[in-house]
Amino acid sequence: MHYIGNKQILKQYKIAFLCSRKCPADIILKSYDWAIEQREKGVCVVSGFHSKIEKDVLHYLLKGNQPIILVLARGFKKRLEPELQEALNKNRLLLISPFDENVKRVTVETANRRNRLMAELADKIFVAYAAIGGNIERLLADISVTGKEILSFKIV
Repeated sequence: MHYIGNKQILKQYKIAFLCSRKCPADIILKSYDWAIEQREKGVCVVSGFHSKIEKDVLHYLLKGNQPIILVLARGFKKRLEPELQEALNKNRLLLISPFDENVKRVTVETANRRNRLMAELADKIFVAYAAIGGNIERLLADISVTGKEILSFKIV
């Protein structure tokens, strides 16, 4: 496991955010409201923040002061986006990658490994949307055995 940032964040209460790449428009808007609510409550959100909707959720979270954990499905980049660097500088961001720097591309396998790690790290799991037969649906079937609470707007 590779880390950049404040490892003390791991001791906080954490909720994982997952969402299928393609989801209905109403779920997107609800996800933005959910992110703002988590930010205002100071809840630590752990996610890959990889898909468009997850990046948008990160955008809303970064406007707050609460801790954030970003789990990568690849190795670390050489340079971080300015908004991530700012959060690191404020000691409120932890980047985690189960891969070394030689893994440069996200694949289905690396994304599944990242999602599993996020679920393991989190106290609860929030699924904005899980498509039928998708990777998140399969992950949830595995996770449900662990006894973690899974919250959602809509699992189709």
